[in-house]
Amino acid sequence: MTDWGTLAEQRLRDLSAISEPGPGVTRRPFTAEHRAAIDYLSDWMRQVGLTVTLDDAGTLVGRLDGPDGTGTLYTGSHQDSVREGGAYDGIMGVALPILALEKLREDGVHLPFAVEVLAFADEEGIRFPTALIGPRALAGTFDARVLDLKDNTGVTLRTALERFGLQPDNIPTLARAPETAIGFLETHIEQGPVLEAENEALGVVSTICGIERHQVTVYGRTGHAGTLPMQGRKDALVAAATLVTALNRLASETVDLRATVGELHVEPNVVNAVPREVRLTAEIRSPDDTVRESAGHALHRIVSKVAETLGLPIDVTRTYFQIAEPCDPEMIKTLCDSVREAGGRGPVLPSGATHDASAMAALCPIAMLFVRCREGVSHDPSEHASAADMGQAVEAIADFLARRSARAGP
Repeated sequence: MTDWGTLAEQRLRDLSAISEPGPGVTRRPFTAEHRAAIDYLSDWMRQVGLTVTLDDAGTLVGRLDGPDGTGTLYTGSHQDSVREGGAYDGIMGVALPILALEKLREDGVHLPFAVEVLAFADEEGIRFPTALIGPRALAGTFDARVLDLKDNTGVTLRTALERFGLQPDNIPTLARAPETAIGFLETHIEQGPVLEAENEALGVVSTICGIERHQVTVYGRTGHAGTLPMQGRKDALVAAATLVTALNRLASETVDLRATVGELHVEPNVVNAVPREVRLTAEIRSPDDTVRESAGHALHRIVSKVAETLGLPIDVTRTYFQIAEPCDPEMIKTLCDSVREAGGRGPVLPSGATHDASAMAALCPIAMLFVRCREGVSHDPSEHASAADMGQAVEAIADFLARRSARAGP
């Protein structure tokens, strides 16, 4: 019997070495490291019998053809990482489907539809202030204006693509036909502690949470920290702290709501001066768009109350939002059956993080398989999924594809 988990571990160890220098894995899109990852994955895909192409959005496509006139089931994830990230986030979702196709070939299973394994270039958004170019191109929702965005060295996305040997003007032609798209399955580490707490290797995603972000600027008045009396101070950081505490309380008391202030900029940011200005970003997530939008409105009310109580002007603007994307009920059921066949219980849970699947939802039904990660850690060199858990995931993916065979077609 082939030990699919050990094979996954070996492949991911190889891929983790394709990184910029430093701790963990740093693999940015359209770089030498990206090219090396493409070369490694391309060779592997060809060994499995896939036809390999690189599209003009930087997505590596490994295709297993089906009978003429049949649809295509898409699977995969992203090859890029955050700076000093781990060896599993994203890239595991490319490796495990390749192994699942290897397993089906070894078992003599022939699928009555085509399968494409997709290695997207840029899910993390660590080089350019945009992301999900690859899946948006396939879904027909690509916005060509992002080609003018620049990285921190002043290189535009258009230039980076061209230097990578791609033709960005062709990206709008990459859109796939919805009528031939059976669905998209993405496999990913959970990036949270739920599966570990439930002693489950695998979980099935119900919904990819919606997100919104608000930019808040608090205006105070600076002064010497030793001579300015406490009474009458216009301390912008005190007001900001009040906002952060109130938002945290709101999220803690609301079902299916998560809220975070993860970015703060304080001026003048010196030890002996009262802060005169604070800029912060409040991020709100929920699998329920009504809950998310209600929390956003509540944040604005909190801002008004703090501004009135402390006598400080505060600006707040919603700068970004993304609706929740529910996974397809039929695909959820099939995936749960496959997880149980592989030895799990099939727990269903939401994804608090955004994934490539959220963009693919504009093309076809989506499903996500979560794999347990140690202590819920992700975006860190210590990120880890066990060989045993990954082996179970390969079994579940192969079973899912086989079960879909009984209902071949979009």
